[in-house]
Amino acid sequence: MNKQIILAASFFGLTAVILGAFGSHGLEGKISDYHMGTWATANQYQFYHTFALLFLSTFSRAKNASIRISFIAFMLGIVLFCGSLYLLSIRSLIGLEGLTMLGPITPLGGLCFIIGWGGLFVAALRNRS
Repeated sequence: MNKQIILAASFFGLTAVILGAFGSHGLEGKISDYHMGTWATANQYQFYHTFALLFLSTFSRAKNASIRISFIAFMLGIVLFCGSLYLLSIRSLIGLEGLTMLGPITPLGGLCFIIGWGGLFVAALRNRS
């Protein structure tokens, strides 16, 4: 599972850098300052949880169910929380102004982050080394 976690973290780190650069250079002047802030929040949380995934990989040899839960929860959180914020930021540019279902998806992603951190906490408690 260590390789799987590192591959996922690498992918999310790569996309975080790309999306951060796109936000800074490609969206400036095209969306409001409010939406730029939303984009930046999504990008920050993607980076935070990419690093959390990398840290999680240090526990992966423990074969602990909490590690697996954290891994899945962090990945879902990045996709749901960050993904919905990215889309909310640019929905006027891509013609999705009427897409109102994105708002409720964001807190579900946040809940996934909470579950992931809880799983990491439990894994640390159970780790014997």
